[in-house]
Amino acid sequence: METLKRYFRPEQIRELSLVFLIVLIFLFFGTQIEGYFSPRIFSRVTSDMAIIAVVAIGETLCLLTRNYDLSVGSVVGLTAFFTGKLLSFYPDTVPPLGAVLFAVTLGAALGLLNGLLVAYGRVPSLIVTFGTMAIYRSIIVAFPAGTKNVVTHELPEWIIDLGRTNLFSIGGFDIKPLVAAGLVMFIVFQFVTSYLRFGRYLYAIGSHPEAAEIGGLPTQRIVFLAFVMSGAIAGFGGFMFLTRYGDLTPAAAQGMELMVVAAAVVGGVSTNGGSGTMIGAFLGAMMINLLQQSLLRWLVISNFWVSALLGVLILLAVTVDSVIINRMRDIWARRGTEIETLGDKEKGKS
Repeated sequence: METLKRYFRPEQIRELSLVFLIVLIFLFFGTQIEGYFSPRIFSRVTSDMAIIAVVAIGETLCLLTRNYDLSVGSVVGLTAFFTGKLLSFYPDTVPPLGAVLFAVTLGAALGLLNGLLVAYGRVPSLIVTFGTMAIYRSIIVAFPAGTKNVVTHELPEWIIDLGRTNLFSIGGFDIKPLVAAGLVMFIVFQFVTSYLRFGRYLYAIGSHPEAAEIGGLPTQRIVFLAFVMSGAIAGFGGFMFLTRYGDLTPAAAQGMELMVVAAAVVGGVSTNGGSGTMIGAFLGAMMINLLQQSLLRWLVISNFWVSALLGVLILLAVTVDSVIINRMRDIWARRGTEIETLGDKEKGKS
């Protein structure tokens, strides 16, 4: 029992169940959609998944502190739009690294506003980010007339090529830079949340904010940094979005916040804070995007039902987390206490 408790925690059981569900989705739609396992569909699905997974990383940082960032979709759209405009105006001047830094810096500035209001202004994150979601989207809409779209033919060749380039192939399936970037960021932030002090602070603040503050943890600064990092990561997601699609309108990435929150919550990141992993969020993003892309190609169901299905998944995930997973945690905790008690008795006898 000690071995089971040590290697198979409730969160790991959830992650294993996600892997099982992803395999089932693959197998089911493979029998329903012609050419489902083709390299072309693989490339499209993985490229879209990489963007959702990256933005879900930033959302997870906020959720761990018992906060939400509903502005990430607008941040992705705004940074993609303005980065695209910058490259359209100066196609031969701005280098690739400069474009990435511009997008990340702009995203961090947008996240900074959220962080200031939530961490230091003590305004609930739902209200703040719901407001900034509308404000950031309105900035794109209010852009001067006649220039509200980003078009591919105005962008430099390197950004078009970046979206089409293949880093390497595995059995005929191409791995693109977007996918590689998503994997690298996932590995980095899995390490940050698992082994660094900043990650431990996130969990401590989300588990019990008052106790963390009484214990001397810099709760305001950590929450502030979580929102800044969420904005910066969403800014990088905006650059990825621009690279992936090229042609943008003011509605770019609209509704992405729903998919990102769904990915994190379905992946086991608790809406009550202090619980969840980057692995779970990554698997959640994989499942949500795979399901969405599959449903869009499945002629049996209307596209209008895709968003409704995502909403149902969020409700189911929250219900499972609050009922089943919490009960499993209690069982694990009780068994751990029983094992420790028996161990103490055995020591007393000896």
